[in-house]
Amino acid sequence: MHFSSENKPLFLNICLGLTLMLFVTVADAARIKDIASVQGVRSNQLIGYGLVVGLPGTGEKSSKFTEQAFTTMLRNFGINTPLGQTLKIKNVAPVAITAELKPFTKRGQKIDITVSAIGEAKSLRGGELLQTFLKGVDGKIYALAQGSLVVGGLGAEGADGSKVVINTPTVGRISNGAIVEREIESPFGQGDTITFNLHESDFTTAKIMADTINDLVGPNTARLLDATSVEVLAPRNTSQRVSYLATLENLEFQPARSSAKIIVNSRTGTIVIGQDVHLLPTAITHGGISVTISENQEVSQPNAFAGGRTERTENSTINITQEDSRMFKFDTGVSLNELVRAVNEVGLAPGDLMAILEALKQAGALQGELIII
Repeated sequence: MHFSSENKPLFLNICLGLTLMLFVTVADAARIKDIASVQGVRSNQLIGYGLVVGLPGTGEKSSKFTEQAFTTMLRNFGINTPLGQTLKIKNVAPVAITAELKPFTKRGQKIDITVSAIGEAKSLRGGELLQTFLKGVDGKIYALAQGSLVVGGLGAEGADGSKVVINTPTVGRISNGAIVEREIESPFGQGDTITFNLHESDFTTAKIMADTINDLVGPNTARLLDATSVEVLAPRNTSQRVSYLATLENLEFQPARSSAKIIVNSRTGTIVIGQDVHLLPTAITHGGISVTISENQEVSQPNAFAGGRTERTENSTINITQEDSRMFKFDTGVSLNELVRAVNEVGLAPGDLMAILEALKQAGALQGELIII
């Protein structure tokens, strides 16, 4: 199947048919745009180094590279500082500026930037970022940043060294703080195909997505590349390609169910169990041991005529309590939900459930992947 300017009526009919099919899809289906992205349509990171001025004494105390940057800035304005003179720059702070250049951003448009102190500055609150170049990974300048910072954090320090810090006063944002000066070329309009990349690789989902496109557009329109990528024939005309992609990305289909997983966060005690996790025939017993150590201080008072001294002694008491063990027996195909319900009925903590899950995995009785983060 090939699209060109000569078969524009065919392209319009396909788009109309696809649009009508959107109204008869399953309610709980997912759109292509929600689970996949178009290859080549991506953001790019920008970074720069600059100075924030106008700080109320919360800037850099003394730094050679800050003095050098400040001296260079003054020299650019025709102001030369005497050699060997130490500059007092408490109102100045060196900062790193980061930004994200989204796809198809045009020259002259504005983007948000984040400004972070990289020296000893205590706060950037009330500061003004001087004009700074933002460069890409290729070293080229893509944007110019400047403006007043908005800092959500707050810090206060007393004469005795005590201080209070709320949030992070050394990081600020400037909305629309950079102007794009160079555009990034995109391969979107090149070639006869576009490629969808799934956010989560899955062979079944990729095949279902390709079949959905082929059923509506025509046979052999979509081709599987691997578990992540689906290549789709597309018109060469840029305007037609945009309309064509806008229709395809709104197609809905039922993705494949994910593999059986159990996610355990050992730090917070959070446990997430997938719906396809099952148990093989197994029996579980779990008992808890409680160890309590109490320290009691006592006073030793010897006989007054013995010439001894009164001393403080430590008396330790150790109690060990073993709770009654309970056994759970499960048959083939029992879901993990039933295990969790049984554990909750006897009042075990999340840590106990983690121990049971790890033991089940080691015993080979857990049908699913156990991931501990």
